[in-house]
Amino acid sequence: MKKIPLIFFIVFSPFAFQTLQAQSFPEMDSSPMDLTMARLDKKSLPLARVIYSRPQKKGRDIFGGLVPYGEVWRTGANEATELTIYTPLKFGKTLLNPGTYTLYTIPDEENWTIIINSDNNVWGAFSYKKDKDVARITVPCLQAVAPIESLSMIFKTDSKGTTLMIGWDDHYVEIPFKKI
Repeated sequence: MKKIPLIFFIVFSPFAFQTLQAQSFPEMDSSPMDLTMARLDKKSLPLARVIYSRPQKKGRDIFGGLVPYGEVWRTGANEATELTIYTPLKFGKTLLNPGTYTLYTIPDEENWTIIINSDNNVWGAFSYKKDKDVARITVPCLQAVAPIESLSMIFKTDSKGTTLMIGWDDHYVEIPFKKI
């Protein structure tokens, strides 16, 4: 008789419900979000930050396939890639003031068009509006030494500014931002 209340308590206790809820935790995103910061060193204030989602190659043809040549790309997966500038930086001939922008690209076989756009909090490139472009530059598409499985971004920073490197599959680009 003492076993019945014990079983009842175990089955219907709040702990049992928490355990059941923990088992239904939502599935993780297959293209996780990542962040990279442009700093001269760990003690320096940041120059820029990029937040993006990292799709995987998974044996697919990337550029010219999954990411068509000549079309605006969100430069990642899910939400469009977000670029935050913390100090005025020169992008091509344009001065970028501190603020948050969207970073789009138009990949091609030999060159990529890099687009800084003032629209924020957008999903993908589906609602891209050219009239919101702040600046565009063209950079060469370079051959990576080894394949890059996940879309990857990192800043190379020095006293003159920072360069955002974007690499995936067997290609990468370097996007310069200069201090003023």
